[in-house]
Amino acid sequence: MGGPNKLLAEIAGVSLIRRVTEAALASHALRPVVVVTGHRPEAIRAALAGLDVANVDNPDYASGLSTSLKAGIATLGTEIDGALILLGDMPFVDSATIDGILAAFEGSGRRAIVAPVHDGRRGNPVLWPRRFFPALVAIEGDKGARDLITAHTTEVIEVAAGPGVGHDLDTPEVLAKAGGRLPS
Repeated sequence: MGGPNKLLAEIAGVSLIRRVTEAALASHALRPVVVVTGHRPEAIRAALAGLDVANVDNPDYASGLSTSLKAGIATLGTEIDGALILLGDMPFVDSATIDGILAAFEGSGRRAIVAPVHDGRRGNPVLWPRRFFPALVAIEGDKGARDLITAHTTEVIEVAAGPGVGHDLDTPEVLAKAGGRLPS
């Protein structure tokens, strides 16, 4: 976004990070909700004031997305069967989509990778069973788990979802087209 923390950008007066977090919290079964912060963590925590989330700072955020995966997974206790990786710049993912992903995970015996699909394309968030946690924390650099999904495609359940699963707001132009504005 060229400088400002895009997670603090707003649509209809609500920050992107708060929209995503509220969708997670509106889910019927997604707990705990862990928010990994990088750039300007105190501002992100302030944007989430009053929400029942665990905040985890990632001081290595500049080294890439993989460091946030590591930080988030590291906080999860042994009682957690899977992790739904939500991206803070995808404010159009709703709680119904999250609940659909969780239902598919339950239906798989909590063993499958579950990914939403819209118009034939996989999107986010993706739910990862615990058995993939070591592989997730082994990812390096500024990338997510796309290669891991490709390597385990036979273990993926796809769930039909709306367009929000493929709509991340990575540029000021895309943000403006979505009706948003950067923070001042």
